[in-house]
Amino acid sequence: MLAQIKNPEDLRRIAHTDLEQIARELRSYIIDIVATKEGHLGASLGVVELTIALHYVFNTPDDKLIWDVGHQAYGHKILTGRKENFHTNRQLNGISGFPKREESKYDGFGTGHSSTSISAILGMAIAAKLKGDHKKQHIAVIGDASIASGMAFEGLNHLGVTDANVLVILNDNAIGIDPSVGALKKYLTNVKKGTAKDENIFECLNLNYTGPIDGHDMQELLTTLRRLRNIKGPRLLHIITTKGKGLLKAEQNQVVYHAPGKFDRQTGELYKNPTVGTAPKYQDVFGHTIVELAKKNQRIVGITPAMPTGSSLKYMMEEIPERAFDVGIAEQHAVTLAAGMSTQGLIPFCTIYSTFLQRAYDQVIHDVALQNLPVVFCLDRAGLVGQDGPTHHGVFDFAYLRCIPNMTIFSPFNEMQLRDMMYTCQVNDLNGPIAIRYPRGYGVTKKWQRPFNTIEIGKGRKLKDGEKIAFLTIGPIGNQITELLEDIDHPEFYGHFDMRFVKPLDTALLKTVFSNYEHLITLEDGCEKGGFASAIIEYAQKVNYVGSIKTFAIKDEFIEQGTVEELYRICGLDSKSIKQYLETLS
Repeated sequence: MLAQIKNPEDLRRIAHTDLEQIARELRSYIIDIVATKEGHLGASLGVVELTIALHYVFNTPDDKLIWDVGHQAYGHKILTGRKENFHTNRQLNGISGFPKREESKYDGFGTGHSSTSISAILGMAIAAKLKGDHKKQHIAVIGDASIASGMAFEGLNHLGVTDANVLVILNDNAIGIDPSVGALKKYLTNVKKGTAKDENIFECLNLNYTGPIDGHDMQELLTTLRRLRNIKGPRLLHIITTKGKGLLKAEQNQVVYHAPGKFDRQTGELYKNPTVGTAPKYQDVFGHTIVELAKKNQRIVGITPAMPTGSSLKYMMEEIPERAFDVGIAEQHAVTLAAGMSTQGLIPFCTIYSTFLQRAYDQVIHDVALQNLPVVFCLDRAGLVGQDGPTHHGVFDFAYLRCIPNMTIFSPFNEMQLRDMMYTCQVNDLNGPIAIRYPRGYGVTKKWQRPFNTIEIGKGRKLKDGEKIAFLTIGPIGNQITELLEDIDHPEFYGHFDMRFVKPLDTALLKTVFSNYEHLITLEDGCEKGGFASAIIEYAQKVNYVGSIKTFAIKDEFIEQGTVEELYRICGLDSKSIKQYLETLS
């Protein structure tokens, strides 16, 4: 029956008694594709019935529908004209893994970071009212982890004092990517058990509350949504779902099957990743190193905003739980919590994905840097992260952090340097904040658990002498140059310098480079404007460097999804592109 549905209008022509069959087929289709093409699995499986019911009851796309974060929007994409292209999900030149306005008229708002849906849908509802349209429906689907975020509560706080025609659907499955945490999670658990206090928190915010109801009961969903469709003003429907519904392995291990990689679609068994065992992931190096350091230094604490597994802070939470904190999807709180701890002599390692630290920019400036507090920011997923696409690429961190006074910015060449800088941060008392930036995925060597060395702040290092052309690199992308220089004509022409710090720059090293090389090439996996290249060029102008400078960086555009290797090629950051440029010099 799914083959008959090209869009929601086709869906609405089907008898409601057949929708359970559609749900079974839709769930099976998602499993089939994700098993072979990879992607986010559990979240979309959990909202299959809700997805069908929403498009069946409401007149999308005229009625506006927003999926918070968008991990759970696969069923929505399949039902809204993208079934035949769904096999390209998250691939180069394929459809996005998240809702995207330019991709479909059914995607009312682009989402990729959490907790934005309520504010966006309220903005749409107010706009409809100002235009005189009082019938249009506005629906936001948000999870119990996302709704605990400060931004979601800001939206609810405003929504409750309006008469906006908004329906918020709280998809309560007790888990985001990791299990939900916090007082609101306990409250929602009590609501489900019938032991909550008499006052309902959502009713206290002036929302018309319904629930909780079974989010997998199609007929109850249809009846409830039809009733709520006829009620005006702000409403909240609380549904209970199971993340990973329909695939036993995904129900039993919801963290792993959030985005499991390739698996056997019949059994759910994961296929072995051929890269496992070659070298550790940077996140795991961070996770094991902070445990090693924290066991010797009682002042160390770890903080993450809802990413204990992704960042590998889970290792510290398991071994030293009293000093490791998952604060939920609350990046602003995480940063200022770290600042508060720092004032009392603790050494906070605040581990946040690069793209998520953007959400706490004011706190980084106002609460940490302005007070010059020694907070250690460990920025995972820096640079191009692959199939998650532009919402998750961590390409702006060099630029947005470099302009902040008191901030030190370091990017390790390999896993050992990540460990060494973490060690340096706690043995040599910092005199201000530092950001340690490292990529998603596997490192370059198995031999990373060697004794620690301290790293001198602001000092780069020479990797290779040369005669004419100097490569200046920052971070693990510099390993490309090391490999390139092993397989190139006239390697004696080329020097290579691992700068390590974007701020402060090693000006002494740069002066030596400027005096010995007539041509410089910079390489980074960050944005060109304001980033590492900008820092080098600014200093070169300051000291009147007369040579030429060629920059390899990400241009002034958002980069779509694809494998990291594909994106390096598209952005001209791969070895082949660099070689082609070198040929023009000769």
